[in-house]
This record gives sequence, C-alpha cells and structure tokens, in this order.
Amino acid sequence: MCAQGHDDKEASIMTLRRSIHFVPGGNDKMLSKALGLSADSLILDLEDSVTPERKEAVRAEVCVWLKETNFGKQERLVRINPMDTAWGRDDLEAVLQYKPDGIVLPKVLDLKAVQAVDQLIVNQEKQTGEDLSHVKLLLIGTEMAAAVFNLPKMVTHPRVNGVTWGAEDLSVSLGARAKRDADGNYLEVFGFVRSMCLLAAVAAEVQPIDAVYVDIQNSKGLEKECNVAADMGFTGKITIHPNQIEIVNRAFTPSDAEIAEAKALVSAFEEHQKAGKMAFTFNGAMVDVPHLKQAQKILAIAAHIVAQTS
Repeated sequence: MCAQGHDDKEASIMTLRRSIHFVPGGNDKMLSKALGLSADSLILDLEDSVTPERKEAVRAEVCVWLKETNFGKQERLVRINPMDTAWGRDDLEAVLQYKPDGIVLPKVLDLKAVQAVDQLIVNQEKQTGEDLSHVKLLLIGTEMAAAVFNLPKMVTHPRVNGVTWGAEDLSVSLGARAKRDADGNYLEVFGFVRSMCLLAAVAAEVQPIDAVYVDIQNSKGLEKECNVAADMGFTGKITIHPNQIEIVNRAFTPSDAEIAEAKALVSAFEEHQKAGKMAFTFNGAMVDVPHLKQAQKILAIAAHIVAQTS
C-alpha cells in the first residue's frame, strides 16, 4: 500500500512521459487513433471534455476501455473530476477497479486533498483485497491561485510521481485578461507558476510535466516552447492534438549530438580523474563535477528512452 516506504518510487518516476496525450472519455474513434500514436502516456479524460449530463455514462465507457483495451506500452492515466464535485469520488472508485497506472488529479488545492485521495485508494484496497500500490497520482497543481503556494508540500506525498501546471484554469482564478505577450511568451505571473511547478517537482524528486500548448496550428511555437521547457528541466509535456506528439517527443529526447558530446565528456572525466583532476577545459570551456553529472543524466535518459521504446 501507499503508506509503505515506497522503494518503487524511483522506478515510477522513471516512467517514460515525454508526451502525455489527452483522449476525451467516451470517444472511441479518438481512443483508437491514440493507440496508434507515439505518445508515451494517455490521459483518459472524465473532466473537461465530458458534459455534465454524460459524466456517468462516459465513466462506464472509460471503465470498459481500461478492462478491454490493449494499450501496449502506453501508460494508462485517468483524469477524474475534482473531488469536490458530484462525480469525483465515484470516478475514482469506478476506475480503480480496472487498475489504471495512475490518476490525474485536477484542481488539487493542498496536501490534505492529496492525502484524502490516497486514503480512498487505501480503503478500496482493504475492501477489495486488490493491490493498488502501483496507482500513482499526477497532480495538476496550479489551477487555483491558492494551490500555487501549497505546491511544494503537496508533491511530497509518496503516491505522487508527477506534477503539471495549467495556465487555462489559473487565468480564470486570477481574472487574467491574457496569458501570453505579443511574442507568445508567458506573462510574468504564468512564468513564475511554471517555474514553481518545476522547482517543486525536482525538489520532491517527481516528474515535472509542462502544460498544454493550446495553439494546435502553431507547430513552430510549440517546438520553441518545448525546447525551452526541456532546457529548463521539464521531462515532458501534455499534448491535446496528434500533430503535437512528434514535436514534443523530439524535444524531450536527447539528440545524437547531445549524446555524443555527453559520452565524450564522460570519457574526458575518466581520463582526467586518473591524473587527479576534476576540473579542466573541454571544447573551450571549463568543466567540473556538475557538468559530469549533467552528461551522465543525458546518457541515462537516452538509454531509458531506448529501453522503453524498442
């Protein structure tokens, strides 16, 4: 159960999540298409893509998806409705019967809210005798202004293995008239929240996932935003259109040139270490231990991607 020491947390945060693709609940055509895409993870959505009058019917359809569909290597996540709605708890209890890989928890306010969801999962384990320790939580942790300041604590819960942020709902909470400037860059407050998401995730050793890019026709804008996110330290991005997936995957996959340079740097460190040196000039720049660690991380990510996709 989740209350144990969580030796599996390190493994769970290595789940490949370059692209996490939304699939509207109840849309069989979109699910069928998504299964043939290169998205690492799929989010089966019960929240924003489903009208109130269809919530219960779509919940049942998504349960059938989980029960009968072969997802291959794609991670199976379900975004339930917020727990303070009429559907949230029923969503959780229903989908847990079919053991998804994780629950995407929207509009989460604080650590208490995360603990409450974890307790419901533990209770269902006790009632059914089923082991649900593998079911992780991916938080959408910044959809309300108050949640931003609670983010560093809420992501420390042992069942959480990832966090993303959302500009759309946050802008409503703020009463913001715009999210981006004329050049397409986030306004300062949204950039701050994006950075908070990254810092909180890294501090808690969970995956930082960048928010959706809603301009689905702007592939250049998406590529730019993905590259910035990857440069910052995000490990993946939410996608909402099939055309976004390859761009996202490419941005969060080390390039051949990056891999070659990382290998060369690691080799150079090995040679210099024999001479008792851990700081030296490499390709015209001074390097030391942090550069070695970064190179080793690049190689580990590249190896992990190969292992998960081959």
